Amino acid sequence: MSESAEAYNLAVKIEARADLYFFARYMFKSMRGYRWLHNWHHREICDALMRVYRGECKRLIINVPPRYSKTELAVVNFIAWALGLAPDAEFIHVSYAAALAVNNAGNTKRLVEHEAYRRIFPELQLRRDSKAKGEWRTTAGGVVYAQGEGGTITGFGAGKLRPGFGGAIIIDDIHKADEARSDKIREGVIEWFKNTLESRVNSPDTPIIVIGQRLHERDLPGWLLGGGNGEKWELVKLSAIQPNHKALWPEKHDIAMLSRMKEKKPYEFAGQYDQDPSPRDGGLFKREWFPIADAAPAGGTIVRKWDLAATEEKIGGDPDWTVGTLMSRCPDGFFWVRDVIRLRGSPHQVEQAIKNTASQDGKAVTIHLNQDPGQAGKSQISALTRMLAGWPVKSEIESGSKETRATPFSAQCEAGNVRLVRGAWNEDFITEACAFPNASHDDQVDSASGAFNHLAPGSGLEGWLSWAADKLSPAEPDKQEA
Repeated sequence: MSESAEAYNLAVKIEARADLYFFARYMFKSMRGYRWLHNWHHREICDALMRVYRGECKRLIINVPPRYSKTELAVVNFIAWALGLAPDAEFIHVSYAAALAVNNAGNTKRLVEHEAYRRIFPELQLRRDSKAKGEWRTTAGGVVYAQGEGGTITGFGAGKLRPGFGGAIIIDDIHKADEARSDKIREGVIEWFKNTLESRVNSPDTPIIVIGQRLHERDLPGWLLGGGNGEKWELVKLSAIQPNHKALWPEKHDIAMLSRMKEKKPYEFAGQYDQDPSPRDGGLFKREWFPIADAAPAGGTIVRKWDLAATEEKIGGDPDWTVGTLMSRCPDGFFWVRDVIRLRGSPHQVEQAIKNTASQDGKAVTIHLNQDPGQAGKSQISALTRMLAGWPVKSEIESGSKETRATPFSAQCEAGNVRLVRGAWNEDFITEACAFPNASHDDQVDSASGAFNHLAPGSGLEGWLSWAADKLSPAEPDKQEA
């Protein structure tokens, strides 16, 4: 080998060991024979991962659109690069399916066995018995173990109880896109994280990295960023359409293509591509419009509005909720959302919940029930009315779109005339309202809007509009003096 070639190889080795971004580009070309069409966001991802390696960040979330090199960088290249620098590091890698996680671990193994890698990290050696793609080890005591969400991790841990980087838990695409709308499946993923995965760290300093697209307001990244596990997480949020309205990776998707994608499927685009499952534009409600107080004033008119789930189960495994909103119009001039009950169950369970709630609320509270059109809806309301004999009960078939019915309530929220009473239901209620009408469910908004429209002067949507018009009309001079 010539002196110039030796100098070149030494320079590559020094740079690749020092910089994950350089390492990933070099290995890509070495293994595939052509240059990687890299972009500035790849550097940002690598910089965040290097902060993890240096111990500057222990909890990292990277939200990036699908097929934007996240797995290649944050799983395959990061594990390989970190193992080269710390051959005894222990990694647990999980995805929503075991096959995906095993494939990623296998690609990492293939990378560390490549001759170009051995020139950079000659000290890393795999054990001779490391044949499996989903579980392999180094001669220095390092390990890479791959598993799917919900799988068994007994006997495996991530990280080392010693100074310096010793491995990590790396979570890539923990939610399956077509299952993320199911509360049951999504919440099951979070429970598995809490009860199984999170406990597999060998040291308090073992990092946890979560990477993937956003799929729901309350997916694992959303739950973590909202303080779900009580820790502070650093977020790298890479939106396909940047705040300056330019494309994140024009060579992948230019702004014209992104605009067409957004127009075709706005809710999916908001989460998967813009990393904001509650779309920034077009919402009827904003989070700051919902001040929370410990208690509502006494007095006033109180109603409990029930939005009943459809009598037939919703197709797709994510049925609607039955929601009952308790709201009052108080002498202080404010509308108070006092309580929100949200449940799924059999017709009998729903009936019992409504009856138990009526007993707790008392007979001073008027109960309003929405009636589905058709014979099944009539039968349901008839049964509920008989069950609630002795309570003030009203039922009606609602007209107009949910957006139309929600507009008066939204206007009063924006005007600062709505308050929430503090309760465990607050966050789910506000999250759904802010995503309305693009969220997967809108039952709480529809229930609250109905309660408001019954409490507004004149009763009902038309009465509210008439009252609002009078309030906004200029008063005559003689009436002002009076």
